[in-house]
Amino acid sequence: MFLPWSSWPKWKQVVTFYMFSCFLRTLIFSLLIRGGKPTPLYSFVLAFVFCTYNGYLQSRYLSQYAVYSDDWVTDPRFLTGFVLWLAGLLINIHSDHVLRNLRKPGETGYKIPRGGLFEYVSAANYFGEVVEWCGYALASWSVQGWAFALFTFCTLVTRAQQHHQWYLDKFEDYPKFRKAMIPFLF
Repeated sequence: MFLPWSSWPKWKQVVTFYMFSCFLRTLIFSLLIRGGKPTPLYSFVLAFVFCTYNGYLQSRYLSQYAVYSDDWVTDPRFLTGFVLWLAGLLINIHSDHVLRNLRKPGETGYKIPRGGLFEYVSAANYFGEVVEWCGYALASWSVQGWAFALFTFCTLVTRAQQHHQWYLDKFEDYPKFRKAMIPFLF
């Protein structure tokens, strides 16, 4: 029988964020992507190992060691984390939609992404991902969650800078006020 959300153990409420994000990224996103370049086997293996290990760390901590008070879902850390997670998820979904639809069927050239946070940053999808995992880390209130958020930030900030520089080099009319990943800052 399906129990209402409020009667779930608190760790299951937190792990739901993690599992839902992973479900969207691995299954839904991969089915929606059009074309693209093949992923090198080495990159695939590294990503698979990392995701497996990270998933184990997150779920093991939450299911075996995390202790949350009965009112955790009304705690400001959980509520703020949930709002950040949801905002990051929505930013990520919208940004991926913009990127998927840059080219019309049959087109092959590169285009400048426009709309949403792409008006402020070159890597709006990466920004959404970082916000999402920072929200998860806050809601889980765990070292494992914060380690994952930090790892995500460190990985994506360098990629965002590379993408930003590529856009600046490739397009003479690329908006100069856009930042790499964090609106108005970087």
